[in-house]
Amino acid sequence: MSAEPRINDRIRVPEVRLVGPSGEQVGIVPLAKALELAQEYDLDLVEVAANARPPVCKLMDYGKFKYESAMKAREARKNQAHTVIKEMKLRPKIDPHDYDTKKGHVVRFLKQGDKVKITIMFRGREQSRPELGYRLLQRLAEDVQDLGFVESNPKQDGRNMIMVLGPHKKKTEAMAEARQAQEARKAGRQGRGGAKQEQETSSGSAEA
Repeated sequence: MSAEPRINDRIRVPEVRLVGPSGEQVGIVPLAKALELAQEYDLDLVEVAANARPPVCKLMDYGKFKYESAMKAREARKNQAHTVIKEMKLRPKIDPHDYDTKKGHVVRFLKQGDKVKITIMFRGREQSRPELGYRLLQRLAEDVQDLGFVESNPKQDGRNMIMVLGPHKKKTEAMAEARQAQEARKAGRQGRGGAKQEQETSSGSAEA
């Protein structure tokens, strides 16, 4: 079945509840009268509530309505948030510099509104010291607690120990903030460019 509403002569009922072009209630009128008004306004008669008794129809530019609806749907898909699970792997005896680097990546992922799966990889004798991995995961969770929370507590999975961090910030909020920051940087560059051009113009005038 088509999801398209019935319009104009495709509407087959004796009478309709008519809504005018500006949303005003015209009332219940014969279908022939509604079609006549549509021709007078150079608009379409569109059935907007087929299950009502009588059906509700509105006078509108249906082509324009379809175009605007398609643009809104496209924008909604563009802004739709898809939560991504990033993964970060660490060793139980990681050195401080590597830890800071890995933590920096986790911070960036959480700021973007993504979840982060932290995997501690045990090798050889390290497997007999699971508390090393547990303490490391606790330390990381505490270091990034302003940005994320422990969504899945540390658990042993074979030779690995896994923990999942969830962001405090929703993906949509992170995307909106990123766009605002980008626009602010762009405006700042334009402002500096305009000031530089004005300075050069003033300098040229002074030399003349």
